Amino acid sequence: MAAFSDYLEEGILDHTLRGQSLPTPATIYLALYTSDPTDAATGNEVTDSAYVRQDTAKGDSISAGWSSPATSGEGYAVSNAKVLQFPPIADGSVTITHYALYDAQTDGNLLYHGEFTVSKTLEINDVLSVDIGGLQVILR
Repeated sequence: MAAFSDYLEEGILDHTLRGQSLPTPATIYLALYTSDPTDAATGNEVTDSAYVRQDTAKGDSISAGWSSPATSGEGYAVSNAKVLQFPPIADGSVTITHYALYDAQTDGNLLYHGEFTVSKTLEINDVLSVDIGGLQVILR
C-alpha cells in the first residue's frame, strides 16, 4: 500500500475543501530508496553515480503509464503499465527497500511512497527492473 506525502495530503485538502488548484504533474518519476522516504521526504534516495529516477509515462502520455483504477481489497489500485528499468549500479553495493513517486526527475515534490515487498541488494553492474504491474499504488 502506498502512502500520501505531506505535499499531496495538503494539496488534496486545499483542492477538495478550499477550491484551490492542485497542479497536475507533466510526468511521474519512480525513485528508489535505501530507507523509508516518509511523508516528509526525509529518507535516503539512492546516490549511485549511474542512478536516475525513471519516467513512468508511456510514450507521450502520463496516464498511459498506469493502469486505470480498479478495486483492490477495500480500496482502489493502479499499477505501472510499462517496464521500469534503472541503469546498472556503478559505485558499489546498495540495498533498495522503498520507492517513491515524484513529479520531477530531480528534486520536485514527493507524491506517494511505499515499501517494496522484498528488499533487493544490487552489486556493480546489476540492473533493477520493475515488470509491468510490479508496482502498485493502493489507496484505502
